[in-house]
Amino acid sequence: MNTARIPAILIINSGSSSIKFAVFDDANLSELVKGQIDGIGSHASFKVKSPDQRIQETITWPKELAPQDHNAALKVILEWLHHALSNVHILAVGHRVVHGSAKYLEPVMINDAVIHELESFYALAPLHEPHNIAGIKAAREVFGDIPQIACFDTAFHRSQSFINDTYALPRTFYEEGVRRYGFHGLSYEYINSYVQQYLPAYFGKKTVVAHLGNGASLCAIERGHAVATTMGFSPLDGIPMGSRSGQVDPGVLLYLMQYKQWDAQRISDLLYKESGLKGISGGLSNDMRTLEASNTFEAKEAINYFAQHVQQEILSLAAVMKGLEVLIFTGGIGENSVFIRGQVIQELQWVGIELDTAANDSGAEILSNISSKVVCLRIATNEELMIAKHTHNLSTALPSESLDTKTR
Repeated sequence: MNTARIPAILIINSGSSSIKFAVFDDANLSELVKGQIDGIGSHASFKVKSPDQRIQETITWPKELAPQDHNAALKVILEWLHHALSNVHILAVGHRVVHGSAKYLEPVMINDAVIHELESFYALAPLHEPHNIAGIKAAREVFGDIPQIACFDTAFHRSQSFINDTYALPRTFYEEGVRRYGFHGLSYEYINSYVQQYLPAYFGKKTVVAHLGNGASLCAIERGHAVATTMGFSPLDGIPMGSRSGQVDPGVLLYLMQYKQWDAQRISDLLYKESGLKGISGGLSNDMRTLEASNTFEAKEAINYFAQHVQQEILSLAAVMKGLEVLIFTGGIGENSVFIRGQVIQELQWVGIELDTAANDSGAEILSNISSKVVCLRIATNEELMIAKHTHNLSTALPSESLDTKTR
């Protein structure tokens, strides 16, 4: 009987109260399993799925038994992996890190110095970065010397020019780090690499990728490199999202501070938690599926507002590239909402986009008619696989003796 253990890569994406994870075979980067723990510290739940989306495990804990921090949650994940995937040996760990500032242009091997520097970026992404680092620290405590790689959501956008990277503020602000970093970079990088590998006829074209989900942004990619994006200094900028506002006149915020005496925390809660689709729909939902199923006037206005702003940003990014040849939809809404894709494309007919209604209804990869001047595509993103590729490439570049470590 063959008892050889499968070398594998563990991918960790730590949020404020959750840890998403995935395990990939290091030999061929095929996904073995993925899952997440939500509600860390309260009524936590654990769910694991196989690559064919079959649920392999579900657990919901009462509050007193739930994992109370990221260390405890990660140990639950590892214990499950130990029993369910007993033939798997974790060779390296890859982490999604939201912010790499202007320094980190590519993935990096994690050490104490890197962690210390990433902690200095907390002010740039206060709702994300601390939780990313908590996941890294928890994994280092569990895995010891196993190589761990940080992959940054901002890195893909570092090819933007100064003009598309700056704000019209005194230049000293740019020099101290107030600039348009952009996010969802791992998703855009995956889509870019997918097109290059599987749809090479469209690679290098003037492309807009619309990553539409609970968090949403768009990115202009030309000759395979990012040239502009809708998110800026924070993940608040750009189009409206599930509960995030998107672009807001700064005068509104001055008004809230000066005339309503709102403090920073109250404004933060408004912009991150109470706005976007949720706010416009009158508090109905931040979920596009719920809004599409609703007959309320407010839900329809929220949908129309979202679609119109997607259209506007597509054209804005096309203006940066002085043209548009390929439009790609991805993310939870972009991949699954027939209505949003159809509405956005139909409203852009005047720029030469022709929708193939049957292809859109069936969720085909190519959504546009053969006569369309702009090719429209639907591609499922896979940020975990992108992180796995980076982790594999960096960890295999190390001397073999540094990988011969034992998990604890």
